[in-house]
Amino acid sequence: GNQKATHSENSQGKKSQHAEEAMFYMNCRAAYLTVLKSSLENIKSKEQLTLVLQQAGRNPSQVTINKYWTSQTTSLNFDDFCAILKKEKPATKNELLEAFGKIDTDKAGYILHDELHKILTTRGDKMSWEEVATITKQADFNWSGKFDYNKFCELYLTTSEQCCKAARDRLEVDPRLRQQQFGNQTENSSEGITLPVSKPSPRISRKTDHRLAKGDSRAPSRPSSAQSGKASTSTTVTVGASSSRSTKLIIEPDTMKEWQRAQSKGCFYLEEGGEIISHKYRLHLPQRSAVCITIKPLNIPQAEGKSCRWLSVDTALFILKENESQENLQLVSFTELQNKEMFGWRGELASGLYWLLPFTTGCRLRKVKTQIPGEAKLVWRDEDGELALTKEFRAALLDIFETIDLDGNGLLSLEEYNFFELRTSGEKCDQEAWAVCKENFEMKKNELTRQGFMDLNLMEANDRDGDPWDLWVTLLSLGYNKALEMTEACPFVIDICAERCKPRIKAISLEAGGCQLSRALCRSVVNKGEAQVLGGSENIIIHTSKSGSRITSVIENKSENKVIIHVNNEQSKNCLNNRGLTVFAVEVAPKSMMVSQHVMPLNEQEEWIYSCVHSLV
Repeated sequence: GNQKATHSENSQGKKSQHAEEAMFYMNCRAAYLTVLKSSLENIKSKEQLTLVLQQAGRNPSQVTINKYWTSQTTSLNFDDFCAILKKEKPATKNELLEAFGKIDTDKAGYILHDELHKILTTRGDKMSWEEVATITKQADFNWSGKFDYNKFCELYLTTSEQCCKAARDRLEVDPRLRQQQFGNQTENSSEGITLPVSKPSPRISRKTDHRLAKGDSRAPSRPSSAQSGKASTSTTVTVGASSSRSTKLIIEPDTMKEWQRAQSKGCFYLEEGGEIISHKYRLHLPQRSAVCITIKPLNIPQAEGKSCRWLSVDTALFILKENESQENLQLVSFTELQNKEMFGWRGELASGLYWLLPFTTGCRLRKVKTQIPGEAKLVWRDEDGELALTKEFRAALLDIFETIDLDGNGLLSLEEYNFFELRTSGEKCDQEAWAVCKENFEMKKNELTRQGFMDLNLMEANDRDGDPWDLWVTLLSLGYNKALEMTEACPFVIDICAERCKPRIKAISLEAGGCQLSRALCRSVVNKGEAQVLGGSENIIIHTSKSGSRITSVIENKSENKVIIHVNNEQSKNCLNNRGLTVFAVEVAPKSMMVSQHVMPLNEQEEWIYSCVHSLV
């Protein structure tokens, strides 16, 4: 009986702890998204930090703000914000009364206004007379020149809770903000992918001890802070240092040298809020053929001492068949085979039109805090006072040209140039403006040469009399930092080989993945991955799929109600995810599925362990 009572008390304690943690993360999310557009967007000033803390029911002093925003701070992310809230607990009524009690030595229950003015304007985080006057004018807790601190404390705590509730309410009614946002699936993943029909999922297992792939072990695991009071499931995958890239993409040169080829370059660009956009492509096959499709980061030769940081970014292509309309796309497959940095797919495709949607998890293409020693110089004046581009800027422009020259012919067509213009200025160059370019800059076959591209940028510098402002706008929008390093973009190259026909590939747009990519991503994980029912909840299924050196989990909600899932990665080792958070919570709409997270090794030369617990809040 004592054991049962103890077990019941422990169970209740865990449930209570779980509920508190769930509410904490909901309040964090609600407060953050009240001030910022996305949980992937960073806090960029003291003022923003003050606002998000106030939305979370805190009343930070300037001393508190300065503690977390020092002279070295340039930004804080959502994880930083959660850590601050854990340290800066909201004041309790007893703590407030105790603080006022030290002033009210007579225990009268009030403080004279004159004394209050003196204390608040001379001690601690000093207030101005006007700020104190604003407090003493409030009729709710002031009478006859006296400050009733008991009533003030009640109103303060009520206002604090109302602030939190208002933030949660805004989160609840706005579907765009309702969930945390993911990599380049920002808007669509938060909405979830609606399930057309509720069908039993294949390969569902209620066990937690089974294998994902050869060379990887899966075993049950429960972190110390896992919420065992509610329905939960745990997944552990251990990947050896050598097996991250062990799935070989077998391409026999002798059998494919006669195949016809097509190629196109493109680029992933990281937006300010953390969203990732890229080129999208349409592929035309005139007849049925065996096909090999690959994608990999574009290796641009760099000057000595500089490296292509983007080569470690993971890439993938989703292949979708176009039917009656562009809205009705059917997932064919994705590039799941891996050979070093290259991902590929081989198979048979029928004749027709296909869409190729590039994808990266966002694990390695993300905002980073780096100290730039100084701003690179873009232009200089020669002995005659004429403006010229610096050697470093010319090198960066050549790399940019290499990236935006999608067909790789060494020239920029109007179509290729317009992708560049849309990215850097938001506008297109029409035929008339292109004709003006032709008159002023070197062209061949109505396409802009490298020298012409250089001269065009020099003209921009001359137009502003050497002011590099416009040039920096261009560079920053293309993923460069002030040291002329490409840190927030990843150029890539797509190769297509077909055995029996000439494939044709064409870049169609430059935008975020959209619902088609989100749907394809979720469906590929469901089709290829392992499925586990969330213990005690038949309608919640966690799908986990390993492809090359990345692991993706998808939450499928078959129920008629929305669910909040707590995700805990505390026991993972040598891992990074696209969320940038170790512990978080996501909300999944009824009859829908959404990505929980993408995970990759921090260091591929070492063993990495993915250990995750999904719990129902």
